[in-house]
Amino acid sequence: MARRVCITDTDQPDLATRVAHEVFAGLGVRVDLLQTRDPAELAARASDADGLLVQYARITPGLMETLPRLRVIGRYGVGYDNVDVTAATARSIYVCNCPDYCTEEVADHTLALLLATTRGVLPFSHHVAGGGWSIDPAQPVQRLRGRVLGIVGIGRIGGAVAVRARAVGLTLIGADPYVSDERFGALGVERTDLPDLLARADYVTLHVPLTDETHHLMSRETLAMIRSGAVLINTARGGVVDTAALVEALRAGRLGAAALDVLEQEPPPADHPLRTLPNVILTPHAAFYSEESLIEVHERVTQDVARVLAGEAPQNAVNRDARSPR
Repeated sequence: MARRVCITDTDQPDLATRVAHEVFAGLGVRVDLLQTRDPAELAARASDADGLLVQYARITPGLMETLPRLRVIGRYGVGYDNVDVTAATARSIYVCNCPDYCTEEVADHTLALLLATTRGVLPFSHHVAGGGWSIDPAQPVQRLRGRVLGIVGIGRIGGAVAVRARAVGLTLIGADPYVSDERFGALGVERTDLPDLLARADYVTLHVPLTDETHHLMSRETLAMIRSGAVLINTARGGVVDTAALVEALRAGRLGAAALDVLEQEPPPADHPLRTLPNVILTPHAAFYSEESLIEVHERVTQDVARVLAGEAPQNAVNRDARSPR
């Protein structure tokens, strides 16, 4: 029986299908674009799939039970919280991602959000577009050099942010219990814990994966620890921040501003307060994006799915102990 790979859903259907057909050409693999996140539809239409390529669809234990031939799940992105990795591993199904494809893009976007909030870019632009010509709309603007950036998570992206931030004169502190002292030292980041970081930082930027441990890491309690007037930047995962608590902190003036590329609900409802609060900058989960990064993530994830179907080990498996025997 011919092997089959299903693309469950993607924002770039033309790119995803073109890359898949190129990668699987000559391997006897049929590629189908399903373009659905509905679990019942996926169970019906992908029942004979040997591999899945996934963007947003949730791949649950129940869905895996309906896909008896499934050997590998490729997730277009760094995060993989929409795939139950434990269940996949128990079924000897590899889960592959692309852990470093957009490091530079997300770090650049983080710095752009920081600079936009610091320099009053949006209020100045709106003021001039409306006919004004004054510094009044963004006052007070403080000098950037010498202010403190707190980086929560010193992995690939957090480290890339540190390099950029040091170049513009920010003092760097960081919190990450899983990273060595040597890495902190090499990046010029002072090691501290989360409560101290929140109390000292003028800007807090989040660079952690979404796990049970980090879900609502920025809660009502931790947001209350943040230095008054500080700016919170999130280009990680929306679920790391308790949205309701964030809105409260912004409305109460405890936070100076928030710059968010990711939200718990994407897109937010039209009447969501984050859309209208004057001290909020929102971008549409776009920090990962460049033309180069889109091509890279599709090629590398698809190539790993092809490796598994060819009986090889993938380059980027988040569960290498899956060791699919089939």
